Amino acid sequence: MLAVIKTGGKQYLVSPGKKIKIEKIEGDEGKEVTFSDVLLVENGEKVAIGQPAIPNATVSATILKQGKSEKVIAFKYKAKKRYHRKKGHRQLFTEVEIKSIDSK
Repeated sequence: MLAVIKTGGKQYLVSPGKKIKIEKIEGDEGKEVTFSDVLLVENGEKVAIGQPAIPNATVSATILKQGKSEKVIAFKYKAKKRYHRKKGHRQLFTEVEIKSIDSK
C-alpha cells in the first residue's frame, strides 16, 4: 500500500513502516500525528487520485525525533571588488514513522 501526502509545501511518497524527514511540525516525540492532505492512495490494483485531495483519507504516523539538519553555507562573492558574505542555515525537521494508511 502506497500513498502520497502533502505537508510543509512538499509531497512525500509513503508506505507503512517507512521513516521520513519532513518540515518541522508541532508535537512531542512518541506522539501520534495524522496527515489528512492525502493526494494519492494505491492499494494493490486499485488507485485513487484526489482532486486535489482524497476526502476521508488519512495517514497516521508517530513522531520519532525533532531536530536540525546539517548546516548549509550560503557564500556570496564579487570578483575584484573585495565583497564577500558568508551565511549559514540549519533547517528544522521532524522525523516520523508511517504507521497506517486509511482510505474510506
